Amino acid sequence: MELQGQGFKLRDWKTDDVEPLQKHADNPNIYSYLLDRFPHPYTMEAAKSWVSMMLNQNPQVNFVIDVDGHLAGVIGLEIREDVYRKTALLGYWISETLWGKGIMPLAIKLITTYAFENLGLIRIQAGVLSNNPRSMRALQKAGFTKEGVLKNNIIKNGIILDEHIFAALKNN
Repeated sequence: MELQGQGFKLRDWKTDDVEPLQKHADNPNIYSYLLDRFPHPYTMEAAKSWVSMMLNQNPQVNFVIDVDGHLAGVIGLEIREDVYRKTALLGYWISETLWGKGIMPLAIKLITTYAFENLGLIRIQAGVLSNNPRSMRALQKAGFTKEGVLKNNIIKNGIILDEHIFAALKNN
């Protein structure tokens, strides 16, 4: 599957994404804004394991952000369960070399539209660490609304941080 953006596309995973994934993901400036389950250092083994898990998804919920034919980042949804089953959590990152280029807000819009039209979701939610204003701006530019701040909700790299909650609702 492929979703076309301006200057990039969101696409399926391929086995040859392992090397660029490892190269771009092994960056402490990316790790510092993501959940601890994102490996650091990001080893070749971690990249192989991730790509292997992402091949043949059904439904497709995790995409490569492809710039000029190469993996430059990742965007995906984690569909929740039980009473939250119509909600997904959004996660994303892009190579530091592309920060500030306007790609991420467009990628967020693309995956949000895809999710509402194809996955039966009614809400997409993102939690952002309080030390990541770039991510907050990307979500706002993509049409997400800030719903609140969970005080002292995160510990990342030994620092206590607030979590800012953003959401997009279907038909809003």
